[in-house]
Amino acid sequence: MRTTRSTRLTLPALLAAATLAVAGATTASPAVAVPTDTVDTPTRTPGVDEIFTGYVVSTFTDGRVATPQVIIDPLRPESDPFYTEPSLTGDEAPGTLLKSEPVQVQFTGVRPGNLRAWRTMFVTEEMDGTRSISTGILMVPDDGRDDATRPVIGYQEANDSVGARCHPSTQWTGSNPIDGSSWSALGPLAMMFDRGWAVMISDVGNDAETPHGVFAGKYAANTLLDGVRSAMRLKDAGLNSDAPVGIFGIAGGGVGAGFAAERAASYAPELNIRGSVLEGMVVDQRNFFRGSDGSLGSGFVFATLLGLEPKYPEMDLNSHLTPLGRQIADWYRGECQTPAYFSMPFVPLSALFTDGIPPADIPEFQHVYDDNLLGADGAAPDSPTLIASCVADDSPMSLVPAADARGLADRYRAGGTPVSYQPTDCSTTQMFTDIYGWGTDLFGMQTISWLEAQLKDS
Repeated sequence: MRTTRSTRLTLPALLAAATLAVAGATTASPAVAVPTDTVDTPTRTPGVDEIFTGYVVSTFTDGRVATPQVIIDPLRPESDPFYTEPSLTGDEAPGTLLKSEPVQVQFTGVRPGNLRAWRTMFVTEEMDGTRSISTGILMVPDDGRDDATRPVIGYQEANDSVGARCHPSTQWTGSNPIDGSSWSALGPLAMMFDRGWAVMISDVGNDAETPHGVFAGKYAANTLLDGVRSAMRLKDAGLNSDAPVGIFGIAGGGVGAGFAAERAASYAPELNIRGSVLEGMVVDQRNFFRGSDGSLGSGFVFATLLGLEPKYPEMDLNSHLTPLGRQIADWYRGECQTPAYFSMPFVPLSALFTDGIPPADIPEFQHVYDDNLLGADGAAPDSPTLIASCVADDSPMSLVPAADARGLADRYRAGGTPVSYQPTDCSTTQMFTDIYGWGTDLFGMQTISWLEAQLKDS
C-alpha cells in the first residue's frame, strides 16, 4: 500500500508553472463573463497559487534529471519492439487491451516523481467498422488515493502530428521534447493530476506507423473512447470500470473529442461519461482552412489535409499538388508538429495545388469536410458539454471562427445536450495586458473547474 504524501507533484505542473512565472504572472484574471445556460458552473482562470501547489513544489524533491544517455536514447529514430502489432482476427472487441508496459514519464530531460505511467496497445475500430490497432499512454498520479476511486480523463492533445515517433506515448517518455502539442498540455495535465485524475491519451493510431490519420475526427473519437476502455482493463492501474469519465480535447484534438462526445452513447455506452470539454476546437474544417490559409496557420492547414488522407485515401493529395507541393507533403508526412508545421506562415496554399484553387474549395475534398463537421445531422452529446473558444476573430490566435463555436453550441442544444458556451478573450490586447490570463485560457486551464464539477455530480 502506498503512503499518502502531504505534498504531491508532477513535472507537467512544474513546467507549466515555470512558464507562467516567466510570463510575469502575479494574479489571476477572470475568463470573459458570459451567461451560462443549462450547465451553470462558470469557467475560472486558475490563480497562481492553484498552479504553484504543494504538488508542484514536491517535483524538486521527488523528480530527477535523467542522465545524458537516457535523454539521448529516446531521440533516436530506431524502432521500438513495443509497437510491433500482433495479428488480429477481426473479432476482437474495441477497447481490448493487447499489451502494456510500465514507463517512466520524461519531459525535457526531467523525470517527475509521484507519477506512474504505462504505454498501452489496444484494439480500435476504423470508420468502416473494421478492427485496427492504436497505442497510447496512461498516466496516474501516485498520491496515495485508492485508484478505484479516480475519475478517468480521455484526453486529446492540441494538433497532433502526421509523422510517427511524435505522439503521446513517445512524447511523454522522452521523444520530441519540443513538440507544441505536449507543451500546450502541461497546464491542464498538471491540474488534472493535482486533482487525482487518471489521464489516458491515445496516439490516434500506432505510433510506429506513418503517416497518421490524426485529423479524421470519427476515427480519432474511436481511439479516444477505446483508449479509456483499455485503461480500465489494465489491472496494474487498478481503475474502476464504472469510474466517472471526462473528455477533454483542444484545437485539432477537439475534433476527436467532439466526435467522441457525440458518439459515446452508441459506441461506448458502458462508459460513465459525465462531461466533455471542447476548447478552441475546429468545428468546420472548411471554414478553418478559409480563415487560416495564408496566415500564421498555413502549415497547420496543410498538415490537416495530410492527416485526413490516410482515412480518406480517395483524396489522393499528390495528384492535386504541384511538384513543390509534393516535396513539402512528403516531408510533412514524416515529421512531427514542431518545427515542421510552423515552417509555412503566410503561404497561400493555392500556390501548392495544380489548379490554383485553395484547398477549402477543391470539389473532390468537400465530402471529407462534410464528414468531419461537428454537430452534423443532429448529432449531439448526451453528457454536459463545455464549449470554450475565442469570443471574437480578433487576433492571430483566432484561427477557428468564433461563429463556428456559437453555431456548434446551438446545434448541440437543439439535439438536447446541456451546453455551457463560455468563450474567452484571445485578443491581441488581452495578450499584451494580461499574458497570464490569455495563456492559461488559450490552453484550456480555465475549464478544469467546470470539468471537476461535472465529475463530482452524482
